[in-house]
Amino acid sequence: MIDQPALRAVLDPIAGPRATVRVDGDRASIILDVTALAAGERDALETRVREAARHVAPNIRILLTSERVSQAVIAVASGKGGVGKSTVAANLAIALAALGRRVGLVDADIYGPSQPRLMGVEGTKPNAHEKQLLPVPTPYGVPLLSMGQLVPPDQAIAWRGPMAAGALTQLVEGDWRLQDTLVLDLPPGTGDVQLTMVQKHRPAGAVIVSTPQDLALIDARRAIDLFRKANVPIVGLIENMAGYHCPHCGEWSDPFGNGGAEAAARELDIPFLGRVPLDIAIRTASDAGRPPAAGNGAAGGAFHAIAAEVARWLETGRAAHP
Repeated sequence: MIDQPALRAVLDPIAGPRATVRVDGDRASIILDVTALAAGERDALETRVREAARHVAPNIRILLTSERVSQAVIAVASGKGGVGKSTVAANLAIALAALGRRVGLVDADIYGPSQPRLMGVEGTKPNAHEKQLLPVPTPYGVPLLSMGQLVPPDQAIAWRGPMAAGALTQLVEGDWRLQDTLVLDLPPGTGDVQLTMVQKHRPAGAVIVSTPQDLALIDARRAIDLFRKANVPIVGLIENMAGYHCPHCGEWSDPFGNGGAEAAARELDIPFLGRVPLDIAIRTASDAGRPPAAGNGAAGGAFHAIAAEVARWLETGRAAHP
């Protein structure tokens, strides 16, 4: 028979009120409340409890429980590749976290995952618990799950639609119970992954990223149409690579045009969330795994302004700009 007071005595210094003990003959069940603990902290607590308890109760079972918070899912999408969608998603997630939201980042770009590099955790693989992937902590307080953490960076992901949709489900249904906001970096286009997202996981809203030129905006309109047909609200449109400031002569130029996304937002009657300039500082910081929104430089300012609009939408159902 297990001595319950003795078991309680070894658990109290480690877990205190987090541990609930149930004894049935020679078997003990220890329930640990891990609410508000990060994945690494949960694992460490479970290990310490198991090590302490095994000297008193040879037959033990440890269960982890946590209060699940209400969660808003924001899909970051684009009609075509090459418009900086993943960079926007990473910096938006970090900027939303700076506003006090508990944010997780899902790299749902199954065929071209880039978030491990952008978030500075390339080469770090997620663990699993009870068939759920545990998000990988990042240096910026935004845990991440990505297909790029599960396959080598130089390996092609040559999957048909159902396999890609299954991978998306595994990422979205990871252990996100502590996050109140999930930012999803969707692949470009309007294919199987997007359809699975809107049908099975239904985002609270979609943020559309485009560059100013007409060709990009044609594809952005297709992405907007997909979400509208699926009755997913459009949070707004972001104009990326909007203007280049020459560090040598000080002049501004517009290699991709200017104002096209804002004009399209007015025409489509959706909010315009703001512009992000074509800035080499954003490119170099992103390549190095240091998203500009995590620092104090001017390059991150645009992302924080956009995040404020998205946060306003999450709280009130509308952004400031009509």
